[in-house]
Amino acid sequence: MAQPKVEKFVTAIDIGSWKVSALIAGRTENGELAILGTGQRESRGVRRGFIADMERTELAVRETVEQAERVAGTNIEDVWVSFSGGSLVSDVVTVERDMGGYRVEQADIDDLLTTGQQGIDPDGRVVLHAQPTCFTINGRVPVKKPLGMHADLLGVDIHVVLADGAPLANLDLCVRGAYLNVNSIVASPIATGLACLSEEERDLGVALVELGAGVTNVSLYAGGMLVGLHSIPIGASDITDDIASAFGIRRSQAERIKCFYGSAMQNRRDFRDMIEIAAPHGDVAIPGQSAGPNADGGKITRAALVAVICERLNQIMVEVNAALAGMGFNTPTGRQVVLTGGGAEMKGIADYAQGALGRAVRIGRPRGLAAMPEAHSGPAFATLAGLALYGASNPVDLRTIAPAPQTVHRIGAPAWWHRMVKAMKTNY
Repeated sequence: MAQPKVEKFVTAIDIGSWKVSALIAGRTENGELAILGTGQRESRGVRRGFIADMERTELAVRETVEQAERVAGTNIEDVWVSFSGGSLVSDVVTVERDMGGYRVEQADIDDLLTTGQQGIDPDGRVVLHAQPTCFTINGRVPVKKPLGMHADLLGVDIHVVLADGAPLANLDLCVRGAYLNVNSIVASPIATGLACLSEEERDLGVALVELGAGVTNVSLYAGGMLVGLHSIPIGASDITDDIASAFGIRRSQAERIKCFYGSAMQNRRDFRDMIEIAAPHGDVAIPGQSAGPNADGGKITRAALVAVICERLNQIMVEVNAALAGMGFNTPTGRQVVLTGGGAEMKGIADYAQGALGRAVRIGRPRGLAAMPEAHSGPAFATLAGLALYGASNPVDLRTIAPAPQTVHRIGAPAWWHRMVKAMKTNY
C-alpha cells in the first residue's frame, strides 16, 4: 500500500521505566496525522521515571528510533520527548488588568502577559511549560481572542509546569547522544491528556491517572487546562516484583503471568484454575523444588495470583485517592476518572478502580491518529500518541530547555518571555 503524501514529519519518543517507544507520524495533504512507523525496546536504564543508566538509555533510544525509521522508510533528526519523573509541579498564574471599558489592544495583551511572567516563581526549578490557556473578560467570561473586545477587566490564566533541572538535563543528553535534536521535552500528563481526554472532559473537570511501570501520575484537569499534578513512586512494575517475590520466579516470567493470567477482580473459578510457573533456574519448574510459598509442585492457583495483584493495587488506589482529595477533587461526585498507562491494560482494572475510588472510571486509549497499529492502540501508548499530537499542533508554549538546561531564578524579563509575546502576537 502506497504511503500518503506527507507535508510534515513529527517524531515522538516516550522514555519510560519499562519500555522506550518511538513513533513517526506525518501530516498529510488533507490535514490528517497518520502514523508511518513505530519502534519499541525494553527500557533498562530508567528508574521511577528518571535516568539511572545513561549508556543503556541512549542505546535503547537509538535502537528504537532506527526501528521506527526502517518501518517509515525515512530518516529523522528532530524529536519530541516525554518526561514523567516525579519532580513535576503544576501551577496556574492568574493576572488581571483594568481596562476601564476600553477596547483591548495588542499592547494591553502584551502588558498582561508581562505581568503574568513576573508572577511565575520557579523556586530554583526549570520552567518546562508556561502556556497562556484562557483569557477572561470582566473576571467571568472566558474568551480565546480578546483583541478588539471592550472590557472593564482583562485577565489571563497562565499554566506553568516546573521540573528539577538535573533529570531534564540527563534525559536531554541521552536523546542527543543518539544523534537526535530535541525539539522539546513535554510533561507526560500534558501529552497523555491530549490523546485520551476530549475537550469537553478537560473543560468540565476530569482526573487522569497514568499507571506507568515505575510511577503513577495523577493529574487534574478543569476549565480546559491542567490544574494539578501529583506523582506516586509506585507503578505496575511493583506488581510484577511482588509476583516474582511471592512465587519465587523471575521477573520476566512474573510479567508474562501478570499479562496473561492477571486480573484485578477475583471470581470463584480462580480457586480452581491452576497456573504453571517456572523456577528461577529455568523455563520449567524443577521437580521437587518449591517455586514459592504459595506454589504447589510448580503450580499456583489463579486466586493466589490475583490476591498478590490486588494487595499492591489497593496501596496504589489509596495513594491516588489521597492525591485527588489533596487537589480538591472530592466534589461533585459526578466527576470522572480516566485510567491509562501500561497498568491500565490489566483485566478488570476499571471495575476495581471504580470500586476503590468511588467514581466512574473509564480506560483512556489514544485517539486522533490515523493508521494506528493495533499493538499501539492500547493505554500503554497514550503518552506516545499524545506527544505526536502535541508536536503536530506545536501550541504557543514557553521553552527553556536547552542542551544544558539552566536553573531558572526568579523571573526578570528574560529573552524567552519576549519570544512568547512575539508568538502571542502572531497567533492572536
